[in-house]
Amino acid sequence: MVLSANDKSNVKAVFGKIGGQAGDLGGEALERMFITYPQTKTYFPHFDLSHGSAQIKGHGKKVADALVEAANHIDDIAGALSKLSDLHAQKLRVDPVNFKLLGHCFLVVVAIHFPSLLTPEVHASLDKFVCAVGTVLTAKYR
Repeated sequence: MVLSANDKSNVKAVFGKIGGQAGDLGGEALERMFITYPQTKTYFPHFDLSHGSAQIKGHGKKVADALVEAANHIDDIAGALSKLSDLHAQKLRVDPVNFKLLGHCFLVVVAIHFPSLLTPEVHASLDKFVCAVGTVLTAKYR
């Protein structure tokens, strides 16, 4: 999915305002995904999946860090996330649909915590961005 200059500006602005809360938002998005889409838990049998679990928060921070990395390298998301794409495609073999589900949950969490940021235009830009990230992470499955 092609991000316009306006989309890129919107994404950078949102991540600029989210700032140091990105890790917490990532943990909340991951927990939301596990609750809403229980089939996604199958990749985490070794995790404590209870509310507020340190393992969910830790992995959520990794998710958020990857999104921040992608936003910081928005003109080369594929290059920025290449190693992560390899890991998920070749070693972890995560169902590609899960990236879309997690992206949606991240948007919901951003909307909950930053409702004034998520105008329809910004929502569309963030949606395109998380779709682009998902596409990059699944590109090596083919």
